[in-house]
Amino acid sequence: MVKKVKKKKKRGLGMGATSRAREQSPLRPKHVEKMPPCRDRCPSGNRIREFVRSIAQAERLGKSTEDALEEAWYIYTETSPFPAVCGRVCPAPCESECNRKELEGPVGINKIERAIGDFGIERNLELKRLTEEKLTQRVAIVGSGPSGLSCAYQLARRGYGVTIFEAEDKPGGMLRWGIPDYRLPPSVLDAEIQKILDLGVELRCGVKVGRDLPLDELRNSYDAVYVALGAQQGMRLGVEGEDAANVFSGIEFLNRFHHGETIDLGNPPAVLVVGGGDTAIDAARICRRLGADVTILYRRTRKEMPAIDQEVEEALEEGIRIEFLAAPTGLKKDGDRVTAVRCMRMELGEPDASGRRRPIPVEGSEFEVPATAVISAISQRPDFGGFEPLIEGKSWVQVDDQGATALDGVWAGGDVISLDLVTTAIGHGRRAAEGIDRRLLGKAAAETDHMEVIRTDRMRLDHYEKTEPLQPAVRPVDDRLRSIDVEVNLGLSREQVVAESRRCMSCGYCFDCEKCWMYCQDQAIDKPLEKGVLYTFKMENCTGCKKCAEECPCGFIEMH
Repeated sequence: MVKKVKKKKKRGLGMGATSRAREQSPLRPKHVEKMPPCRDRCPSGNRIREFVRSIAQAERLGKSTEDALEEAWYIYTETSPFPAVCGRVCPAPCESECNRKELEGPVGINKIERAIGDFGIERNLELKRLTEEKLTQRVAIVGSGPSGLSCAYQLARRGYGVTIFEAEDKPGGMLRWGIPDYRLPPSVLDAEIQKILDLGVELRCGVKVGRDLPLDELRNSYDAVYVALGAQQGMRLGVEGEDAANVFSGIEFLNRFHHGETIDLGNPPAVLVVGGGDTAIDAARICRRLGADVTILYRRTRKEMPAIDQEVEEALEEGIRIEFLAAPTGLKKDGDRVTAVRCMRMELGEPDASGRRRPIPVEGSEFEVPATAVISAISQRPDFGGFEPLIEGKSWVQVDDQGATALDGVWAGGDVISLDLVTTAIGHGRRAAEGIDRRLLGKAAAETDHMEVIRTDRMRLDHYEKTEPLQPAVRPVDDRLRSIDVEVNLGLSREQVVAESRRCMSCGYCFDCEKCWMYCQDQAIDKPLEKGVLYTFKMENCTGCKKCAEECPCGFIEMH
């Protein structure tokens, strides 16, 4: 009888037993971090992936939700001191680029940042200094809007003495005087401004630089000046009759309303608002809360409307009518007051300089809209009185890539450069602060981060389970219209914030899905014992099969 002998299986082979038989490739895996498109699109440069992941992975890493929110707050405030403010007023351009939109919809980044900001206020978290050293150099900031406050924050945390000069009696700029309380409660704005002032920033209100204090005097008294005037002058319609007593610019109306003035809108009030941006929507919704019948006139379609979509939807819910593809051609008056607006229908032609299709009048389409008050919210500009040396030709203030103007020792940002978003102004302030810091300390310019922006063609979308975006509670229309200052959007619950954060796909960076380790047949990847630590490659075992890179959902692994 022949005795059968069992062959012993050699250790370390298993799934990789044929590794030496497979064809070798010279390529080897490498971790290469990518720029997530959300951060790439954020004008403030906020580290969105990082603060969202800190919440999403808290439970797995043994952290409480509260600890994760605190960590997220400190990540966020590295680049911007306004998470609670921007979580309410930013139109979230980051979400328009979120790769998750290729599945069921983008991550609610804006809602998450609001929750982070509210947590920071609730827990009275303090902004971190970058140094405890007090520098001798002093910087003057002209304007306490988002750009000026952002610059002041970034300079103060670097040890500079900072003084803000504000023409109004309170800080905040358009955040305070241009945004309704139902969108941005003053208590929220005050809390985030106070955190900046607590760093030792001096605030001098009631001082209008250019009138009460010459710009040259600031230049002589301070080592650097940052000009962030804001855009406080409304643009005129350019039609007959707009000198009437009941015609207001959008900025004028909002400013007077927030200063507590009584504005005569007629009796019964029928208000016509011209424009399609946030100022137009804000003015219209305030008038509606004051009891007015409100119509918005916009010369393009809903698709081209620059206002935040949610704000437009809520305005329609509140009974505000919008006449699309219509523009004013003149105002009918009785004495010194407008009684109706003459309008004309429009059609869209080729794109103009803004990228939107140019509105063209339709002959024979005239019509009238009765009105007891008219609000022109078509655009605005800064008051450059006293700042004429900064203006170059027909342009507004021009700056270089460090935020510096052609006038020595003067930097600028925000609306004095061009009208844009709050988050853009915040980014301008940080850029200028970094430029001022380099100039005053003689430091070389930092190297630009050229990380590749990762798109879905470099990812494995089939890895991610489809989960619908979560929506916050919103007050019923009747409750909204009963009060001028009640906040409409109530935000996500703590549990919803965690769930929404977990929808983040961590584009371009490891989130510990284990796919590379699971699919490696050569035992060439070590799984770390500690959670949150990157996996490592054992190159002596690797055959270059590319499986790890092919299976990596977030595109973090490349073959080189």
